[in-house]
Amino acid sequence: MKEYKNKNGDVLHCVYRLDDCQGDRVDFTSEDKYLQGAVMRMNEGKSFRNHKHIKCERHIDMTQETWVVFRGKVQVDYYDEDEKHMGTEIVNAGDCTITFGGGHKFSCLSDDTLVYEFKNGPYFGRDADKVFIDD
Repeated sequence: MKEYKNKNGDVLHCVYRLDDCQGDRVDFTSEDKYLQGAVMRMNEGKSFRNHKHIKCERHIDMTQETWVVFRGKVQVDYYDEDEKHMGTEIVNAGDCTITFGGGHKFSCLSDDTLVYEFKNGPYFGRDADKVFIDD
């Protein structure tokens, strides 16, 4: 996993590669993040005990977002909170990128790319949720 940290050492972005998947379960986000991520390697017959998640109050003050590339490839540019470019990654099929803070830009690099996007909600629309970064 590769992490992009701000000057205070806070993780703003991370890239988790399919090849990083070692062992039965790897949690690749820290417990203090709004988005939690893990990868699980399972064999036939593996199951989880029946359960449901209960309501509990949470305070979420910003959107965090993840993209999982299932097919194709995407270029991701990462920015810190001051809109300074931090780096660029090519995210391939099986890879995942998470933004906890700062900014990002996604550029599709191949036709018929398939990406799943997840973010915390509720979503109140573009004007309430984001500002654009000038290149």
